[in-house]
Amino acid sequence: MPFDVTQFRSQLQGDGARSNLFQVSLQFPTWITNSVLAGQKSNFMVKAAQLPGSSIGIAPLFYFGREVKLAGNRTFQDWTVQIINDEDFVIRNAIEGWMNGINDPIGNIRNVAASVLDGGYGVDSQVVQYGKAGATLKTYTFLGIWPIDLSPIELDWGSNDQVEEYTVTFAVQSYIDPSVSQQ
Repeated sequence: MPFDVTQFRSQLQGDGARSNLFQVSLQFPTWITNSVLAGQKSNFMVKAAQLPGSSIGIAPLFYFGREVKLAGNRTFQDWTVQIINDEDFVIRNAIEGWMNGINDPIGNIRNVAASVLDGGYGVDSQVVQYGKAGATLKTYTFLGIWPIDLSPIELDWGSNDQVEEYTVTFAVQSYIDPSVSQQ
């Protein structure tokens, strides 16, 4: 019978995963001022994120006028997080310092400490999805990320009773999920 709700409910494990049960742990390069504190605060101040996405390209090959599609290379989508701003601006300052180290807004140069991707300006960060009982359901580690876009913070005299928020978009080299076979 196609409309049997009990069959549907029997397939829905744990009443379904909830999008609000997650935690993001941003890491910052060690050459950033307050990098450790900014990383610790990110566990609490990142209010929105995504589990990662990726795509496998298509490498077309033609044979007698017919297209044969072959698997191409995998690409990893950028990752965006939304951050709650507090009055110490620790995370915002760390992001701005990170971006300035990658490309100084005045001198158009890169900080010597940020001269290489791995161990320089690219760091690893995580997003963890939790179940309703607190168990970890899924952990993704983003490898070699760095900020590519920092949104403005809107200021408005008419915005009463609102806490500032902003988004940061990171370039992602790749990600790993230890629960999935890495063959």
